[in-house]
Amino acid sequence: MAAAKVALRRCENYDPDAVTQAVGRQFELLGGVEQFVKRGDRVLLKPNFIAPRAPGRHPAQTHPSVIVAVAALLKDYGAKPFVADSPAWTDAKTCARVLGLTQPLAKLDVPILEMRASRSCSFGPGKPRVKLSTLALDADAIVNLPKFKSHQQLVTTFAIKNMFGCVSGKRKALWHFRAGDDAAQFCILLIDIYRRLAPAVTIVDGIVAMEGQGPIRGTSKPLGWLIAGADAIACETVCCQLVDAQPDQIPVLRTARQIGFGCSALDEIEILGDPLPAEPCRDFQWAIQSPVKFSLYHVCRSALRQLLLLAGAVKPPEPVEYGQSVEV
Repeated sequence: MAAAKVALRRCENYDPDAVTQAVGRQFELLGGVEQFVKRGDRVLLKPNFIAPRAPGRHPAQTHPSVIVAVAALLKDYGAKPFVADSPAWTDAKTCARVLGLTQPLAKLDVPILEMRASRSCSFGPGKPRVKLSTLALDADAIVNLPKFKSHQQLVTTFAIKNMFGCVSGKRKALWHFRAGDDAAQFCILLIDIYRRLAPAVTIVDGIVAMEGQGPIRGTSKPLGWLIAGADAIACETVCCQLVDAQPDQIPVLRTARQIGFGCSALDEIEILGDPLPAEPCRDFQWAIQSPVKFSLYHVCRSALRQLLLLAGAVKPPEPVEYGQSVEV
């Protein structure tokens, strides 16, 4: 019997109706919304709001069509979704505004909240304590909505690392600093955070991915896929198949296999919906790798830039209009 199920759906662009249909079908394939949330649950939708970038040439953030589709589906079911994140740059409301998300979420009565308050969490003997967002810790359920990206320190980020955004503010940069040059230890931290928050389901936005120097400065790569499942490692393994990547070359997947977390064996994953393509994307451009560790200069410069952005000294891009940001 398959150890994990992944719902794979073709979706050629971000037309809201097409995305809504694809996301709805994924939940059906996985057993229905009721498998993941209960009516009345407060459900955190955790997108990738890394920086205020509009959909387009640099697809740094989860596309608004995906976020709205999931929010509407949960509202229709009777849950109480809210969107929250702690971006590396500016704040969640600014990132959402630039995406054109503010009005469509307001129409659904889905709030956008900031992950400012935090609570210290222990991951076991000998492990560091990490402050995680109280919004994430206190939610009845979490839906993880990452962006399919290349990454300068971790090769790719498909699912697991998105929950690192629940570490509030510039503490994320400090954890990069503390990681030193040990990518495996940093990946264990990412997995511990993911395991503690335990998202009910992950839906990876791979309709237009980011290739090149991700997670912010990469460029668009149309792939046309939505990848969903309860097991994030299984989702990451399937993502690898779509772009001809070897799982053992991906630090998070390699570490997960070593510590026995999640399902990383393709022959133990049941793929539902659309089959894997006969030929994967073989020209996906990977990022030039740099150390996981951030220098002290990097941390201080990052903190200063964040202060300037929040103070309005640096202006974010103008927002796009929702429904007119369809990428092809």
